[in-house]
Amino acid sequence: MSLTIFEEFASVLTSLSDAEIENPQAVQRLGMASERVGARHVEMIYAPFDHINTSARVVIVGMTPGRFQAANALRAARKTLLEGRTVAEAAAAAKTFASFSGEPMRTNLVRMLDLIGVGQWLGLASTASLWSDKGDLVHFTSALRYPVFVDGQNWSGQPDMVKTPALRGWLEAYTGQELRALSSAVIVPLGPKVAAAMQALAAEGLVDGRRILEGLPHPSGANAERIAFFLGDKSAERCSTKTNTAALSRARADLQARVAAFRRS
Repeated sequence: MSLTIFEEFASVLTSLSDAEIENPQAVQRLGMASERVGARHVEMIYAPFDHINTSARVVIVGMTPGRFQAANALRAARKTLLEGRTVAEAAAAAKTFASFSGEPMRTNLVRMLDLIGVGQWLGLASTASLWSDKGDLVHFTSALRYPVFVDGQNWSGQPDMVKTPALRGWLEAYTGQELRALSSAVIVPLGPKVAAAMQALAAEGLVDGRRILEGLPHPSGANAERIAFFLGDKSAERCSTKTNTAALSRARADLQARVAAFRRS
């Protein structure tokens, strides 16, 4: 596990005020990169998402840490460092505390992972324990590992991370290299944009495309209807025309079949 970047920012982390942690994209000391993409200002800031759990059997990949997750990671890292603990301990604490934190995201994610059989494959009563006593089995990351903001707001998929040179570079340089250290783990991308990013990394030879379990809706509350249908909480007849229930049904069946195959192997 390389913590070089964490070490470079450690003194910054311990000096952050509460106000700075709540608004991290405004803190110049946390800046990592800044680009103009057309008329838009795209910036990447540092937040401590460096820890890599090399014993993980499953990797859950989101889009990028938002302001809320960044603040949680910064707060946890600052607290751990100020307690006199090591850089490695601080990095691990920050990553575990902040990864997919907030509701309903975590509950949605747990229910979908359990539905497709990930909990059973890992020998767990529920994947909820991945956030507690079974954290050694999971690694959390994002396609854009460090927080990205567009015109001061959380990046939500545009500009496209695969087609935009700056974002594609960040994808490959950070997450691509990170996933190379987890070559035997199964990768679960959350949502189609992340799935496309993982396939781009597979095309570059950075991950094994056979181990990408794509098809889960993103667990954000903004995706409520698609999640409800995927989980069986809402019938196709009650869904709006914006929800492609046939595609979601196929994805669910495929994911369940592929996880069952992992259990048999």
